[in-house]
Amino acid sequence: MTPDQHAEAAAQLLRAEQTGQQCGLLSLAYPGMTLDDAYAVQKALVAQKLAQGRRKIGWKIGLTSRAMQQALNITTPDSGVLLDDMVFVNASTVPEGRFIQPRVEAEIAFVMKSPLAGRDCTRDDILKATDYVAPSLEILDTRILRADPATGQARIITDTISDNAANAGIVMGANRHAVDAFDLRRVGAILKRDGVVEETGLGAGVLDDPVTSVLWLARRMADYGQQIEAGDIVLSGSFIRPVECPAGTALHADFADFGTVEISFQ
Repeated sequence: MTPDQHAEAAAQLLRAEQTGQQCGLLSLAYPGMTLDDAYAVQKALVAQKLAQGRRKIGWKIGLTSRAMQQALNITTPDSGVLLDDMVFVNASTVPEGRFIQPRVEAEIAFVMKSPLAGRDCTRDDILKATDYVAPSLEILDTRILRADPATGQARIITDTISDNAANAGIVMGANRHAVDAFDLRRVGAILKRDGVVEETGLGAGVLDDPVTSVLWLARRMADYGQQIEAGDIVLSGSFIRPVECPAGTALHADFADFGTVEISFQ
């Protein structure tokens, strides 16, 4: 793809978000699209949003579980950018029409106190750079059709990455913990939708350790001239499957002593 095509694809995604009308699969429109192309589209999309006054507040890491990687026939996570208009207050209500097809995942959020990047980053570097960890919910949305209506072809990893890794919102719980206060591999969540348990999981579902996920991001950024900044929120990846959230849904995530997070959809 050319830089003009990257910008063109990003404009399609932005228009889909603004109108609520999903666009077609970019992987079909641009045959041969690579992962580098997908991240270039994502970068162009974020640049357009920043030009409209948005502010970057962090990163999300996705596709960290083996089940999700196998579903998309890949062996690596992906990442997207968190922006200030994606933040929702704990126990608040998402306005009607804000998202197209929202889904929610339970995650451990890292908030950083110093910058990180580079192929030589270590696990200890991640721990030292973390200010605190907190329970969180990530709201996903898709500005791209999940499948092409004519061919039935499902979206693939290049579609998802281009679409800012499907990121749409973040809800953080009130609890704040030192990064070594819990064994994050064993921090779990019970996610209820309208009072019914839909999903349960443990932090170990994220690359065996959520810290490993943040380490992956810091190292990957070396390839793109980026870094995690002080103050950034990093969503380390979901350890449950995405839960659909049609209008009227109420979600409650119980992380036991780690905390709780809630969000409702009008």
